[in-house]
Amino acid sequence: MAIAALINLLLVLFDLSYIPWRDLYLRQFPQFTQWYGTQFKGIEPHRSTETYLRTIKALENQVASTGLRSPQTEVLLSNLRSQSAEMIDENPFEGAGKAGTLERIKRRMRDRMEVVSSKQAFINFWNAEYLSQSGWTDSISFFDRRIAPLVATNYYRGIGENGEPIDLFWQIDLGFVALFAVELLARTFYLSHRPKKKDQQTLWRATWLDTLVWRWYDLLLLLPFWRWLRVIPVVTRLNQAQLINLNPLNASVAHGVVSAFATEITEAVVLQVIDQVQELLRQGAIARWLIQGGRQYIDLNGIDEGAAITKHLTMVMVDQVLPQIRPDLDALMQHILTRVLNTSPLYAGLQHLPGASEISSRVTQQIVSEATNNTQRALKSALEDEVGAKLFERLIVQLGAAFQTEVQRNPALTEIQSLAIALLEEVKINYVKQD
Repeated sequence: MAIAALINLLLVLFDLSYIPWRDLYLRQFPQFTQWYGTQFKGIEPHRSTETYLRTIKALENQVASTGLRSPQTEVLLSNLRSQSAEMIDENPFEGAGKAGTLERIKRRMRDRMEVVSSKQAFINFWNAEYLSQSGWTDSISFFDRRIAPLVATNYYRGIGENGEPIDLFWQIDLGFVALFAVELLARTFYLSHRPKKKDQQTLWRATWLDTLVWRWYDLLLLLPFWRWLRVIPVVTRLNQAQLINLNPLNASVAHGVVSAFATEITEAVVLQVIDQVQELLRQGAIARWLIQGGRQYIDLNGIDEGAAITKHLTMVMVDQVLPQIRPDLDALMQHILTRVLNTSPLYAGLQHLPGASEISSRVTQQIVSEATNNTQRALKSALEDEVGAKLFERLIVQLGAAFQTEVQRNPALTEIQSLAIALLEEVKINYVKQD
């Protein structure tokens, strides 16, 4: 069935390309091209151009019999001059959409005769005097090689009762469509009556609609229009029959599509989140949460996660972070203590005594070191002690309550909300919207 679908697709593509590429097919397969056009496209030789070519053939036979100077030859030459003028005026190529072909004929004849007027070129060419001087064999050879093949490509296509050009390709396509329809019905009947496992205990049967949806691409083989869409089921069937391998292509296409959609979806989600935050800020929800403490909080495990997290972070700060920044912290504290002492007149006066500056530096350094050690030990002891831990938790609670009270009293909250909304808008423009 895959091979049958492929053959049908090749016939469809040939039929679709017949009219646009008829000149090419006519040069390569003249007899088959003419037969196909006559049988299935309603194409007939155009009367005027066919008469023109027959007159030229009669002229060749007459010259071979009586020569160029005979009365019979002159009659034929006169007919050719008249027919050439009519061909230029009436343009019989236009009906077949081949007006460009006539333009090529006129240009080649003008170049041959070296004149500006196409009619004059044909009149001069079909003249016994010119044919004698330029040589009959050379002249008629030029026409048969450069002009006659273009004239022969012209045709007349009949019109059907529906007002459209005759197209009988359906006579070829009908057998394939019938074959595909029978195969689709048989496959649908078989699949709809075959039990399938839904889970470990139950069985289910697919409906006809389920089966048709599952094999939706086969319906494209039955369409009498848009036949080029049959490339989809044909490629699918060839891949299923392992006549071609589309897995690498499928992976590349899927990756590209997923990447494109992932970028768009991510951007849309981020924009939606930012828009929701901005709307909450405009409605004052954040301020109400800070002031009122939010809605009734649902505790799932009886543990104050915020306090526990704060305790763990404080332990990390005391045990691991403070020892690493101890030199910088001591230097900062010593600098602050020295500046405080320098404000005292007594301390400033002592600095003028010999060695007092070095002694004061050692003293302040020792004071700072002791203060830092005592603070670190006190914090660690307070966190490890049960009473200290409770006091620390109460401190956190009181800190949050005091913050909410002061936020409620502070008139700058509205301005902070406006600035936050503006900041989120800038984030959307600069970092989210990439176009």
